[in-house]
Amino acid sequence: MSPRKLWAIAVKELRQASRDPLSLGMLLGLPTVMLLFYGYALNFDVRHVSLAVEDDDKTAASRELVASFVNSTYFDLARVLTPGTDVGELTERRLARAVLVIPEGYARDLAANRTARVQLVLDGTDSNTAMTVLGYASSLVAEANVEIVRSAAGGEGAGPPVDYRPRAWYNPELRSTQFLVPGLIGYILMQSCVLATALSVVREKERGTMEQLLVSSLRPVELIVGKTLPYLAIMVLATVMILVASRVLFDIRVRGSYLDLSAVVLIYLVGALSFGLVISSFSDTQAVAFQAGIVMSTFPSIFLSGFIFPIRSMPPALQAVTYAIPARYFLVVVRGVILKGADLGPYVQDMAFLALYAAAMLGIAFTRLRKREF
Repeated sequence: MSPRKLWAIAVKELRQASRDPLSLGMLLGLPTVMLLFYGYALNFDVRHVSLAVEDDDKTAASRELVASFVNSTYFDLARVLTPGTDVGELTERRLARAVLVIPEGYARDLAANRTARVQLVLDGTDSNTAMTVLGYASSLVAEANVEIVRSAAGGEGAGPPVDYRPRAWYNPELRSTQFLVPGLIGYILMQSCVLATALSVVREKERGTMEQLLVSSLRPVELIVGKTLPYLAIMVLATVMILVASRVLFDIRVRGSYLDLSAVVLIYLVGALSFGLVISSFSDTQAVAFQAGIVMSTFPSIFLSGFIFPIRSMPPALQAVTYAIPARYFLVVVRGVILKGADLGPYVQDMAFLALYAAAMLGIAFTRLRKREF
């Protein structure tokens, strides 16, 4: 390869990109904007659930139970109900998502060391949210039970027979953004890279300049590398912006080595950019390239990578398909480096697949260009 020719192609591509400030701004700014929107919109945490309370006991013990719900960040007291209120109508009109019913005799049963019954009526139309809210409520009631047992035992040192102290590593607060934002990086980079190179090459076709490049003294590998390097530099800059935005907006700190993170990102970017070249080799218009890029990069990165939906929950046939999705391996490595502070040692196989994928996409793009079918 001639460095002079590579430099000439790269400079030409950069000039072409600079003459289209809208496209350049989208390449640099759109990933950060997408991170902002998806990071805030895709959030599995449930907070401030509107809670209605029907306290038929009206004792200090019942008020303490209500306070344990309201004083948490999970529930907000929306209404205080009177006996006989139609709970079904309340949830149908979405005036409350959950209704806590404390029957008369609650405090009397506790004082007599009998089981005191409490009911939580929940809107289950959104099953995921309902399960999360049920988990919150169970945790709050369990804490209340511990306090009741200690009070009945008559001492601060008394407690339940099992001292259960769960601890979550790497994400102690179990915030969904800690899990989702690193996954967003893989999805955003794949989509941006594929569209960048695919549209760039097809634009040359539409303008008739690709034929001039093909009949020039440029070798296929020089043309491929020369057109890829500028967008690689742009996407590296976009990655830095994404990481800065993740730190500022979502407090996502890179616990591992930036060198390890740079290595996996570079390999992933090369594979994604090369995939865009492959798509462009089969497309004659920018509209076709755009549609193919969206379908072949976005959907697999969202649905088949483990970004949102657990791979182990998928049917066996679909699990087999996920092995061909590069985002699957990228997300495993990125989450390990960013969240766990791990090095690349445990992820040798994932890195090997990403390198193999990048080499395969480069090889296909080179073959297509060499046959003058680009």
